[in-house]
Amino acid sequence: MPTGQLVFRSATDADIPALVALIESAYRGDASRAGWTTEADLLEGQRTDPEGVADVVHRKDSRLLVAERDGEPIACCHLEDRGDHAYFGMFAVRPTLQGGGLGKMIIAEAERAAHAEWGAREMRMTVIRQRTELIAWYERRGYRRTGELSPFPYGDERFGLPQRADLAFELLVKPLG
Repeated sequence: MPTGQLVFRSATDADIPALVALIESAYRGDASRAGWTTEADLLEGQRTDPEGVADVVHRKDSRLLVAERDGEPIACCHLEDRGDHAYFGMFAVRPTLQGGGLGKMIIAEAERAAHAEWGAREMRMTVIRQRTELIAWYERRGYRRTGELSPFPYGDERFGLPQRADLAFELLVKPLG
């Protein structure tokens, strides 16, 4: 169990392999079942790949925030400046560290950074609507469901292999500042 201080920083190219592994472990396969954020019952296949993570690292007005302890990445999230709001995504916490408050610290830092660095007045995210436990967690952090749905990208294996035909994303929002 890591014991050092939590450090936040922006991801670099050198972090990409470790972050792909972290994101995959939090969402897919048997390793993800050690935590509570698994999507393994909804989706098989990959959650992301090195090209997708590199795109986020290099994208203008984008930041892949890394939380590390003892020099090792243990959580991450993607923040994107979209003018009047920031987008939050690619949130992953090492499965064996989930449920201990780390996720709360990461999202709080993401909200602080989006507001302080970009002046974002609102954070937005999309969550698979079938993830009721995860949506409830976000609601306890002050996010509200909008009822606005967007389709899951069926047929694009970069986002996984759906195990059911009714997947959709719901927009969640939270005022910042």
